[in-house]
Amino acid sequence: MMCCCMVFAVACRTMSHLFSPPSYFPPPHYDFKQNPLDKDKVLLGRILFYDPILSQDNTISCASCHSPYNSFAHTDHALSHGIGDKIGTRNAPALLNLAWHERFMWDGAIHHLDMQALAPITHPLEMAESMPNVVKKLEKEALYPPLFKKAFGDSTVTGENLLKALAQFQLTLVSNQAKFDSVMRKQSHFTEQEQHGYVLFDQHCSTCHPPPLFSTYQFANNGLPLDTVLKDYGKMKITQNHADSLLFKIPTLRNWEYTAPYMHDGRFQKIQQVLQHYTKNIQKSATLSKELQNGVVLSANEKIDLIAFLLTLNDRHFVFNPAVAFPKTYLLDKKNSSSSNGEVQ
Repeated sequence: MMCCCMVFAVACRTMSHLFSPPSYFPPPHYDFKQNPLDKDKVLLGRILFYDPILSQDNTISCASCHSPYNSFAHTDHALSHGIGDKIGTRNAPALLNLAWHERFMWDGAIHHLDMQALAPITHPLEMAESMPNVVKKLEKEALYPPLFKKAFGDSTVTGENLLKALAQFQLTLVSNQAKFDSVMRKQSHFTEQEQHGYVLFDQHCSTCHPPPLFSTYQFANNGLPLDTVLKDYGKMKITQNHADSLLFKIPTLRNWEYTAPYMHDGRFQKIQQVLQHYTKNIQKSATLSKELQNGVVLSANEKIDLIAFLLTLNDRHFVFNPAVAFPKTYLLDKKNSSSSNGEVQ
């Protein structure tokens, strides 16, 4: 029988295998003591993430709007699409480095990752399902009770454990293999153009997008004109405080090349349009971020150098990591596993 110290040491080693950010990352916000990472829970969460069974008509999965090949965002439309091809009201953000987030959603409506998945599952324009019904469906699938048993020690499917498993998988989505990271590890160097772009970035962008996470994950008004169709006032929708009008969560710039379109409503398809906004089209209002009051001044050549640096934030290893991709061994064979006396294949 292992003593408490040995058990703790084993747990730490398991945690390190599943979640090992580089030393230059800040301490995560997520409290792992409340939901310690475990490989079986992560696997369960990964399978659930890709299974459309979580939606009312079994057609939409988490991955439908958060594709691994788009850094767990989507690129084929500006706004999220749900069951029955219903159109949502916001762009689906990239899912990465979530352990460092304090609040979730573009408006900060969710305050804990363990609860975040409940929002899209129950949203009428997204998955339009109820947690009790999801639980019933999972209980009837031969695949899932054994997975819950292995992960939580009990084959009973519960909404709480479902959400914890989804959170565990998402916590492992750590992006830290971009060229920027290799430079931080002193394994490579910026080119002269990238270095100049880094200087420009530090001057004009780093207040809201500080390295190494490239976001404060706070909320800001970046001068976008109000969309007259969606009429989305951001954080104010939640707080009902006019001081929060047009404040949206600041997204990370990591993997931006994979995550177009940009902004909360997906209004920009190209990075050049984003830079055009910041240099020419900022709309002033009472809540505009103070850093943008005078706009951003960049020459055409400086924009090119800035983009050269931004390209060093793209992490191909993360996007094509088979460890977080569609779990075909389980989901493509779900029908076969359902007829194999409940044994997980």
